Order: sequence, then C-alpha cells, then structure tokens
Amino acid sequence: MLCLHDSIRHNDPAVQRLLSAVEDAPSLSAVILAAWRVARVLTVHLVEAVLAERARHPTLWPRCPQCGAGLRSKGFAKRQITSLFGPIQWRRRVGRCPHGCETPQVAPFDEALGVQPHQRTSGELQSLGCALAVFVPFATAARLLGWYSGGTVSPQAVWGWVQAAGQHVMETLQEHLHALAQGDLPMPEALAADLAAAPLVLGADGVMVPFRPTGGQPTGKTRWHEVKVGVLARLGQHRTRTGKVITRLRQRRLVAVLGDIDALKPRVWLEAVRQSISTAPQVVWLSDGARGLWRLYDERLAASAMGILDFYHAVQYLWKGAAAWLDGRTTQARRWFGWARHRLRHGQPDGVLADLAEALEVEGLPDSTRDTLTALYAYLERHRDHIDYAQYKALGLPIGSGMVESACKWLIQQRFKGVGMRWSEAGFNHLLHLRLAWVNGSFEALFQVQLQPSPNP
Repeated sequence: MLCLHDSIRHNDPAVQRLLSAVEDAPSLSAVILAAWRVARVLTVHLVEAVLAERARHPTLWPRCPQCGAGLRSKGFAKRQITSLFGPIQWRRRVGRCPHGCETPQVAPFDEALGVQPHQRTSGELQSLGCALAVFVPFATAARLLGWYSGGTVSPQAVWGWVQAAGQHVMETLQEHLHALAQGDLPMPEALAADLAAAPLVLGADGVMVPFRPTGGQPTGKTRWHEVKVGVLARLGQHRTRTGKVITRLRQRRLVAVLGDIDALKPRVWLEAVRQSISTAPQVVWLSDGARGLWRLYDERLAASAMGILDFYHAVQYLWKGAAAWLDGRTTQARRWFGWARHRLRHGQPDGVLADLAEALEVEGLPDSTRDTLTALYAYLERHRDHIDYAQYKALGLPIGSGMVESACKWLIQQRFKGVGMRWSEAGFNHLLHLRLAWVNGSFEALFQVQLQPSPNP
C-alpha cells in the first residue's frame, strides 16, 4: 500500500481516500470491493492518458463532401463517454470546411476509436447491458450494471441498446435468408470430428406469448400470439456414474419467429444447412402431430430426415380414445389403454389400428365417440411411417420431443412470460434475437461492430 500511496496521484485526495478504504476494510469481501473502486479510478486515468497521447498524433483530414476542399482543424474539443469503469474524457481535434459549407464538424480521432458522433456509452458497456437483459428484466439489468460500473444506468438505456443490437441481428438474418432464397448456401459451422459423426436431430413447437393491445398501448386487452421455435442438435452419448448410457444434446442451435409455420421454414432450413444436414450420418425430425410442423417436414426435410412422431403426444391421443370408447373411469378403459400403449411402444401399431377399426364397426356407437375414434385412427394412420418406436430406440434415437419443449421454456417462457409482462412486437423481436444469438454462440461476434447511438444512461 505504501508504494501505491507514493506513486499514484499524490495530489488527488479522492484516490487517497479510496486507498485508505482498502487498508481499513474489515473483511475480505470489503477489501475486494474497495480495491475494485480503486481499480475503476486507475483504469479511467490510464485510458485517459492513452487517449491524450494518441490525440497529439498528426491528423489526416478528409475532404468536404460538398465542395471537395480539405477540412481544417478548428482546435481541440472535449469529448466524454460513459464506459464500464465510469466517465471517460479526452480532447481531440475537430475540423470543418474552410469554405463554410454546411456540413457537421468531424473528429477523425473519434472515428479511429470507433466512436459515433452522438454516442454516449461505450461498446463494452452496451454489450454487458444487453447480455444481462437476455436473462433478466431491463430494470434489473440496469441495476446490476450500475453496481458493476459504479455509475447510474437507466432501464431505458438498456432497452435502447437491446433495440439497436436486436435490429442489427434481424437485418443480418434477413440478408442470409434472402441469399438462401437465391440459392446462395451459407458456410457450414465448423464441427469437431465426433460431432460431425453424430446424428442430427431437428424439432419444432409453438408457445404463446402475451402482447400489448393493437397499437402498443399499455392498457387494454392482452393479445396472445404464437411463437414458433425450432431446435437443431447433435445427439451425444453420456455415461452416468452408475454406468447407464443416456443421450445428451450437443451443439444445440435454436431458431424462432413471431409468425406462422411458413416463416419458420426458411429459418430451420438455413440453420440445418449451417449444421451440415447434407453430410450428417443420420438426420431425424421429431415433433408432435401438429399438421403445420409435419408440412414443414414434408416440404423441407423428408428427403434427408427420418420422421418420428412424439411418443408421449401419441399416447395422449390413445387415452382420449380409450376414455371416449370405454369410459375413462372404468378398469376396462385403463386396461385397453395400457395394452395399446405397450403395443405402440414396442413396434406393433397395426394391432392398435385393427382394434380401433373393429370398434368403429360397432353399431349404435355414439356420434361423439365415433368422431373421437375416427380422429385417433386417422391420426395414427397418417403417421404410420413415424411410429416405429421399437426401431427408433434400437437405433439410440429419442422418441419424445422434450428437447423442443425445454427450448420453448428457456427461450420464451422464462424471459417473456413473467408476471405482468406484455410486449410490443418490435420489443419482443429485438430481445428474442439477442437471446437466440446468445444460445447459438454468436453474441460476442455481434458486439465486435459498433452499435448505433443509444440513449444516455
């Protein structure tokens, strides 16, 4: 501590008070937190010293966009930006047209630093704020960011950063989708040899999200819209402590859209190409019986993927049929359901279909019961090629769509369906695409480019 007192800002009482607070801290946590405040101050001093040195370098002035004359320096002007460690200030040369053209003044040094003319917060602060907002409400993210940086950050600032970053992700996605529609395939994502040799499984489902009334007003009746979510992953094997081998998802990638199945199709196919669907040793499509999802499979994936109907969804249909036919309160209904479930699970669906066909031939069957059994028979017959569960288990493939349901819970429900939450479509889409960027491993790359100017915290 003595060397710090001797070498750091002898004439700066604020720094000396911070150093004294470190010495006087009673516990380890208190020492660390006090030292962190010193580190913030020292970082600001270091950054400002580096900027001051660089600002003295010769400036290469651009030409006026109106008359073409070389801009000239009008002297030094102060600039301030809020960083992860607090406010950073520096002075740099600014220039204007010598002929008086009505063009804004320019600061080449700011451009070299990647700082926009009206930017109030630095990129790393925006990045951390967006990362926090991916998981927690904006107000909570702003509070946590304020604790970390030692300043005050408003929820509106975090919201603005999310809108800017999310808009950038959406625009990039639209460019990729347009290129795909023109036949320009994206580069496949690099895979380790063991992942490239593993089966690729795809699935999709929908989840409802609460939105504000038409026009985005805060009051009025809540509107519910469905968000389609797709999952792509490689199937890996994991041995537990007891020696049991279980299947685990690896290289999980998510796609989602606030829209119908036609909006989901190109997103699923874009990610499937990125995940090397053409070279995967085995490709599996796994979902419940929603017609739209299987239309996606038929139009995009049937040529390269095996389709599996979610076993547990099929079992729900079986119970509805048993309850309608034999009265769900009776032992006979439970016994038939158990028998049918066992047959279905062990690769004998024809016996179940034969039983249903025989039941439909009985005279005097109530109309409601006949309708239920007819729907069940048509459902199983339509998916006859997708319910050979004994074969799927023998191949080590999953038969339940839990991976999609868990993705819907994490991606949508945990962040967008909190108590009292209602979203505008723009606000939802921007944050949704940031969450997708996070889980898909592209979040850090997003912030390698400078964001647009955002609200002052």
